[in-house]
Amino acid sequence: MSSAALPDLLPQTLEPLSPRITAAGELPEAAAALVRAYGCASMAGATLRAYRNDVGLFVAWCDRHGVSSLPAAPEVVAAFLVAEAEAGRAVSTIGRRCAAIRHAQMLAGVADPTGHAVVRSVMKGIRRTIGTAPKQKAAATVDVLAALLMHVPDTLAGKRDEALLALGFAGAFRRSELVGLDVDDLQMHPEGLRVRVRRSKTDQEGQGFEKAIPHGRFIRPVARLRTWLEAAGITEGPVFRPVSRSGHIRRGAPRLTHQAVGCIVKRYAEAAGLEAASFGAHSLRSGYITSAAERGADLGRIMDQSGHRNPRTVLGYIRRANAFQDHSGSGFL
Repeated sequence: MSSAALPDLLPQTLEPLSPRITAAGELPEAAAALVRAYGCASMAGATLRAYRNDVGLFVAWCDRHGVSSLPAAPEVVAAFLVAEAEAGRAVSTIGRRCAAIRHAQMLAGVADPTGHAVVRSVMKGIRRTIGTAPKQKAAATVDVLAALLMHVPDTLAGKRDEALLALGFAGAFRRSELVGLDVDDLQMHPEGLRVRVRRSKTDQEGQGFEKAIPHGRFIRPVARLRTWLEAAGITEGPVFRPVSRSGHIRRGAPRLTHQAVGCIVKRYAEAAGLEAASFGAHSLRSGYITSAAERGADLGRIMDQSGHRNPRTVLGYIRRANAFQDHSGSGFL
């Protein structure tokens, strides 16, 4: 099959879970559509979008080099991955490209080329050559966050940004959790706010969990959130929404995008005289965990707030935060 046929496996909706079902006429179209829909739902939307982009890049590369992308030979996949490494892609990105190719070949019902020894060997070599240490964004600790909040203007967009920064930090939210909040997810409590997270990276089946947000004396996340909602007149639907340059809620785009969170953090980091490129949406989450660790918070309680399932991830933050506390060489260096 030519490489031109591969994009059809992952269209904008990523519907065709198994092209063989409809091609062979084994199922009525209505039943096949249900199978495709539930198959797509097995992955997070962000993963599907990333896979679609990865497969598109692979197809384009194959077309340029005159080789088949479906079925794809192991040597072709290996060459593509090497090209990505030479282009400076991160190991995590190259690994996801490989997974996307595997998924696309599976959907087409052809042999998986990524399991071949040549591909596994190339991936091992890429990991050894480039390294797998992640490039972590700087943590927006409580002191950094206070500096960011000092530069927020007294406008409607500013009130939104204050609430987003304060709540994002106080709840150690992932950006997807933050922009996914609706007013119905908020429940006032005498001691603060209960926030229902309906779906998260570690909760793809949507069982949901709750985060407690204290009123606080310094960051005051609950007060800032209420100020934003009242100023914007938001009583239902998405909590965080785009604001036009004229200072009005944008009706056409009811929810902030994931990318907007990172842009907001960077904007105020720059205003505060910090290196904006070092900060991003994850800085709020890592900043809370780091601040809590510096103050000796219990590991389990930190995980309650962050929603982490693997304690080793949180322990990494704690070790960095307390790197000089009770240092083994403090008595003789």
